[in-house]
Parts: sequence; C-alpha cells; structure tokens
Amino acid sequence: MYAESLSKLIVELQRLPGIGPKSAQRLAFFLLGSSRKDVDELLFSIKQAKDRLKYCSVCFNITDIDPCKICADDSRDPSTICVVADPKDLIAIERSGVYNGKYHVLGGVISPLDGVEPDSLRIRELLVRLEKNNVKEVVLAVSPTTEGEATSIYLTRLVRPLEIKLTRIAYGLPIGADMDYADPATLSKALEGRREVA
Repeated sequence: MYAESLSKLIVELQRLPGIGPKSAQRLAFFLLGSSRKDVDELLFSIKQAKDRLKYCSVCFNITDIDPCKICADDSRDPSTICVVADPKDLIAIERSGVYNGKYHVLGGVISPLDGVEPDSLRIRELLVRLEKNNVKEVVLAVSPTTEGEATSIYLTRLVRPLEIKLTRIAYGLPIGADMDYADPATLSKALEGRREVA
C-alpha cells in the first residue's frame, strides 16, 4: 500500500513505546510534511543525545556531565538518598520541588518474569554508597506495582541491618480526586499513609 521507504519508516516508528500502527502512520506523514530543516534538527537531536548522554557514576541518573548536576550540588543534603527505579521517576520527584537530598537510580525493578533479577539492578552500588557515606535516611520511591513492591521488600531486608532510617513515600488519593472513583488498593494505601492533623 505504501512506498517501501514509507513502510519502513512506519515499522521503525512502531518500535517506540506506546506507538501503534495508526500513531506510527500519523507520525510518518507528519515527518514527511515537515521541512527538511525540522527533520534534520530532530535527527541531530537524537544522535546528539545518543552520543553525549551517559549514566552518572554516583547516582546513575542520565546526564551529559559526570557527576550529574544533582550529585555535584553541595547545597543538597547528602545524608538522605531517595531510591527510584528510573530517571523519569527522579525527574517527577524533582518537579515537586520538595525533596532536597540525593538520589540513587536502580535501573528498573525486580521482575523475574521479565528476566530482571536483583543482580541486574544497581543495588550493590547503593549498598556501597550507604556504607561509605554518612547516610541517615533512605527514602524508597518505587511505584506500588507488584514488581515495585517486591523491589521495596528486597531493599528493606538489605537496608534495615545497616541501622539507617528507612522511609517510603506515601501513596493514595491524588488531590482533587473523588473517593468513590478510587480503587480499593489506592484507598488502602491512603489509609495506611495517614498522619495526624496538625
């Protein structure tokens, strides 16, 4: 139905996460309708990101300088480390503007069905950081999926013997949500994470 090069472009775009056949087709036609300059800038940005970006040698966030800006920032509290699964989770927490400690990016969550075992993650590196540095608190900020829960339980078993304060971000109802639309698991987490009204 399509020219060979257009079919190839649609197939390649479908390899992107969340892009099905229809979305890939729309993107392909959008790119074909774009100016040569815009397409060249997109290609250059992709190539530059692939060539320049790497993992921070301290926290394993994605960065173009090593250590990353967060690890190099002396105004941040080095005694608190927030453990996240992926760099996108780190960015979500940073956007809140509330947390001022350091981070550790695991590189995923334990998922035996997907072949992700604890040794596949940066858990060993976390333990080395906790032993070498004067860390007083570890904040677990892993999503409450089945795999995330398994990862949190595994990390709890490893961190507790180190006598470091271990906390977990609260889960529950988003601001502005109606309770009657919340699922039982979300309501359960909201009740578990309750605190005294000041």
